[in-house]
Amino acid sequence: MMKSVVLEKKGKINLRDFPDIDRVEEVLKPREVRIKNHTVGICGSDVHYYTHGRIGPFVVKDPMILGHEASGTIIEVGTEVSSLKVGDRVCMEPGIPDPAAQATRLGIYNIDPSVQFWATPPVHGILRPTCVHPEAFTFKIPDNVSFAEAAMVEPLAVGVHAATKAKVKPGDIGVVMGAGPIGLVTALSALAAGCAQVYVSDLAEEKLEKAKALNSAIIPINIKSETLAARVLRDTDGWGANVVFEATGSPLAAATVFDPLCPGGCIVLIGGQSEPIQYDAGAAMVREARVENIFRYANVFPRCVSMVSSGSIDVKALITRTFSFHESIEAFDVAASAPPADIKMQIVLPN
Repeated sequence: MMKSVVLEKKGKINLRDFPDIDRVEEVLKPREVRIKNHTVGICGSDVHYYTHGRIGPFVVKDPMILGHEASGTIIEVGTEVSSLKVGDRVCMEPGIPDPAAQATRLGIYNIDPSVQFWATPPVHGILRPTCVHPEAFTFKIPDNVSFAEAAMVEPLAVGVHAATKAKVKPGDIGVVMGAGPIGLVTALSALAAGCAQVYVSDLAEEKLEKAKALNSAIIPINIKSETLAARVLRDTDGWGANVVFEATGSPLAAATVFDPLCPGGCIVLIGGQSEPIQYDAGAAMVREARVENIFRYANVFPRCVSMVSSGSIDVKALITRTFSFHESIEAFDVAASAPPADIKMQIVLPN
């Protein structure tokens, strides 16, 4: 048994002993490592499972350990592990695909239907003392990267994947709809990829203030008092933005994605939609817009670690609150209340 943060059912979380899923008494497979977990971020998906009990087709039917944004320390390695050793500090990519799957062979393992992704029913998450993970999806972090920053690599990977799919070019003008954690890492990723400016829109002034403080090239737009498309078109002499990232998950916002987009521009849909969205095919056609859809990420974790280490992307300011492991239930209740001044909350496990 190991103490774990367990979502029992919709609306009920316990910190309790849970049957060991880490095979503590078993010998590791040759290319596996055992990790003592250190820091775990609270993702919006964790909170959504807590408050709604499901996300699309993924339904919580049995008790499930939460958490998938994680860092820790290697405490054991399999006999054929070559890139890691005991004592290495690491972050972990939480999705384990089937190596024989066609999607994996094509390099798009994130959309392998059989991928095992932490804290996605029925797969257990990482808010527990230790885990066993494949070497191939475990990444050593440099000495200048903290455990807290390393646990931010997972959400950052979404933003980097989005900017990569958008094919951002130097000097592009970007728009990010939504100033939550994913929206802000996307804004930072778009700037790192070459955007000259990124407009970030939201309803919460507190989040927009944090967005503005991240980088002088981020322009906050409060859509309570200003129309996003009108501002972007005014600033670009009526041309529009080269790329628009939708990171709110709001059908109302998603229905307006083409409004600030320039002819020939790109739309990237990141926010998970809880219901069908209105898609303006005419607006897309007259712009010959390219539309990309994002589901998690693939092949970007090493780049994210390198950017955090080099300082080209600074995620420290996104971490707004930290809880101890024994405060985990309080942490989820706070996260579920969606305080407007908070971006990313993290939980630190006992050393």
